[in-house]
Amino acid sequence: MPKRRVAVVGGCGHVGLPLSIAFAPHHSVLIYDTDRKAVERVRRGEMPFIDEGADDALKAALAAGMTVTDSPAGIADCDIVVIVIGTPVDEHLNPSFTVFDRVLKQLSEVLHDGQTVVLRSTVYPGTPERVQEYFRRRGMDVEVVFCPERVAQGQALREIRELPQIISGFSERGLAVARELFGALGVELIELAPLEAELTKLFNNVYRYISFAVANQFYMVACEYGLDFHKVLHALRYNYPRGAHIPGPGFAAGPCLFKDTMQMSAFNNNTFFLGHAAMLVNEGLPDFVVKRMLRHWPNLDEMTVGLLGMAFKADSDDARESLSYKLRKILQISAREVLATDPLVPDATLLPQSEVMEKADVFVIGAPHSCYRDLDFGGRPVVDIWNILGKGTAI
Repeated sequence: MPKRRVAVVGGCGHVGLPLSIAFAPHHSVLIYDTDRKAVERVRRGEMPFIDEGADDALKAALAAGMTVTDSPAGIADCDIVVIVIGTPVDEHLNPSFTVFDRVLKQLSEVLHDGQTVVLRSTVYPGTPERVQEYFRRRGMDVEVVFCPERVAQGQALREIRELPQIISGFSERGLAVARELFGALGVELIELAPLEAELTKLFNNVYRYISFAVANQFYMVACEYGLDFHKVLHALRYNYPRGAHIPGPGFAAGPCLFKDTMQMSAFNNNTFFLGHAAMLVNEGLPDFVVKRMLRHWPNLDEMTVGLLGMAFKADSDDARESLSYKLRKILQISAREVLATDPLVPDATLLPQSEVMEKADVFVIGAPHSCYRDLDFGGRPVVDIWNILGKGTAI
């Protein structure tokens, strides 16, 4: 396959950087990002976040000629422009196009006829068509394709090279470019219509969010009846194939699942009741935990709580949309003091783990980092809804 000149817009982030690194052996890659600090780090060969196998791969990509810049000028020289900026939801839980429109306006000054724009991040259904029309209204012969990322945060580089890639476009010309771009990775390609591709991505994330809500609702029910939910969960799963895929309870968060569920609801005229119910369960879990703690320790206002783990999932340094921060806010109302720590998350408000371990009267596992399995809690109680310590429900 021919080697393409590829620009990745927003290329120093969790979606763009692993993709850029994966492309580097096969295409000529230019990373463009407005975050100058991240640009400098990536230029030095430093990963700004944890991703399996990416540290060495980044250095190899730079050595192979991958360039990193905070100027959009070089985009004009590229055949393909990959945009990894998605559509967030606003304070009313409706999709917001403000950031997307701002980026398009900026890029329209450097884009030109004959280029192909690849939308990579999760978007509100209909966005690719909206972008295609944006260029058409301006008389620009720019093809738009939608090729969603479907990787797990922290494992992106490996999964980009392994998982089937969905591609979609509005013309055979656009699809041909998408085939060349991703076919070079050696992965299986699945071709869909744009709206089919958009819903495939959304449905997958929404399904996961609802599945976590089911587990969290089960957990709440078991707790209300004084039962150890993890004993029940073991019985549900053990040597029983129809229960094997039931997830455990925990804080369902991160930059995608909640947002995509709300986008699905907006797309369905706000009548996606199953998604709304899942949101109420998952977003309500921190408050449920604190209420259970107050019931278990009526003198919580005299106690110091150690909150361990502020990332949105285990063994990650990514705290985007983490419910541990919501949990901290609620605990601060009820406890004498809340001390939070995380060995991976770069956050100046967090304390050293040693200080938290020394001062806390009770602990809450906010993110189930594997390093917490070996901690000595000195006989002090631990609220561990994840059951990372293997001792079952503690509240």
